[in-house]
Amino acid sequence: MARKLGKRTDQRMAMLRNQVSELLWYGEIETTVDRAKEVRRMAEKLITLAIRTYQDEVTVTKSVKGAKGEKSDVQFTNDGAKKLAARRRLMAELRDLQEMRRDKESKAAYNARIKDVHHPLIEKMFKEYAPKYDARATELGKGGGYTRILRTGVRRGDAAQVCILQLI
Repeated sequence: MARKLGKRTDQRMAMLRNQVSELLWYGEIETTVDRAKEVRRMAEKLITLAIRTYQDEVTVTKSVKGAKGEKSDVQFTNDGAKKLAARRRLMAELRDLQEMRRDKESKAAYNARIKDVHHPLIEKMFKEYAPKYDARATELGKGGGYTRILRTGVRRGDAAQVCILQLI
């Protein structure tokens, strides 16, 4: 049974989605133990979804007219049906976090770096986490267990159990 965490359903789901997004973006978050257990449930399901579909790609060849009217064939790599459905589900479940500008990075360099990336967190899921955890699953012979909870003690003020939730 899901924990209610002292909030209404809409508030609770928004909080959990935000925390899952932050966990996947930064790799770790600090929160209470009960919240961490719920965030872990959601995060592991989304990572598993990305692992199962990240290799589903289709190569498409299109004819493109050049500036002088000559035709040339250009190849594109598109998502397959399963990966596209998984991408849409991830976009529905996660908050759309944007790439931040680095220190002393010019605006032109920043725009060139993020030019082709519309949803950085989703791209990170498919290009970084899915291959990493898929290799780990084949090495260990089992999937799951992508996160760990490190208890850090109690919070001052309300004595709630606090922990750090990390991606392994």
